[in-house]
Amino acid sequence: AQAIAHEFDVPHVAPSTEALVTTAGVDIVDIAVPPWAQPESVELAVSGGRHVLCQKPFALEMHQARRMVEIAEASGIRLAVNQQMRWTAAVAASRDLIARGAIGRPTAAQLQVCGFADWTPWPWLATSPRLDVLFHSIHYLDSVRWVLGEPEWITSIHGRAPELSPVEGETRTATVLEYADGLQVLLTMDHADVHGARMNVFRFSGTDGAIDGTIADEYDAVEGRGDTLTQRRSGHPPAVYEFSARWLPDAFLGPMSDLMDAVASGREPLVSGRDNLHTLALAFGSYRSAEERRSVHVAELLS
Repeated sequence: AQAIAHEFDVPHVAPSTEALVTTAGVDIVDIAVPPWAQPESVELAVSGGRHVLCQKPFALEMHQARRMVEIAEASGIRLAVNQQMRWTAAVAASRDLIARGAIGRPTAAQLQVCGFADWTPWPWLATSPRLDVLFHSIHYLDSVRWVLGEPEWITSIHGRAPELSPVEGETRTATVLEYADGLQVLLTMDHADVHGARMNVFRFSGTDGAIDGTIADEYDAVEGRGDTLTQRRSGHPPAVYEFSARWLPDAFLGPMSDLMDAVASGREPLVSGRDNLHTLALAFGSYRSAEERRSVHVAELLS
C-alpha cells in the first residue's frame, strides 16, 4: 500500500479501517472487501461520519443489508452500492430510450450470457455455495429494475457444470421476472460454455418497437469493441448505435461520481443501500425459488 501510495502521490496510508475512518480529509470510504467483512467496515465508516460506497453483493443476508441501511440513515450518512452495470452505455441508452417511449409500452425482455468463467483465482468465491446469481447475475437483476421497474414475481432454476470442480455454486441459471402489467423478462446465464462463441445480448420488446444490444465486456474483457445498440420502431428505419464506452472501466465512474454528487447536493444516491434492498430481494428470491421449486412473490423478501 505504501509503495502504491508513493507511485500515485496518495497522501495517506492507513494501517487499519479504524485508522482510515478517522483520517482527516476522508469524506467517502470505498469499501472493497469480501462480502462477509463488509457490514463491520460499514459500521466503522458510519461511526466515523464517512459516506460509503459498498461493493456488491451488498450483503449475504437481508437482515445484514437492512441493518447497514438503518445505521447509515440514522446517522445521516449517504450509502451507495457499486451496481455499476446501470452506467454501461447500452443499458443507460436503453433506459433513456424506453423512458422516452421509443418502443411504446415494454412487453417482454430477454438477456442471455454464455461463456466460460474461471472462478478459481478467488478461492473463497469458487467454493461459495451461492455463485452466479449473488456475484454475477445480480448486475442483470439490478439493471432490469433500473430499466423496467419492479417485478412482482420471480421464478428460477439453477444448475452447475460438474466439470468445474472445485467450483461449488450454481454456474447455469434461468430466471423469469413477471410484472403486474404482464411484462415478462427472461434471463439465462451459462458460465460453463467452453465450446460456443461468447455472447452477452439483450432485447427489450414493446408495443411499438424493440431494442437489441450487446455488452462488450463478455466478448473482450480488457479492450476492443464497445457496447452496441439497435433501435427498431414501427414505420422507421433501424437506428444503430456503437459506443466507445465499456462496462470496464467506464461504468465504474458512475456509482462513485453519483455518490459524490449525492453527498454534495444532499440527495439519495441512485444506487442507495435502500434501493439495493430490492435488488437483493430478487437475488435471494431466485435462490428461494430454485430451492423450493416455486414462483416467489418478491414482497416475501422485503417484508
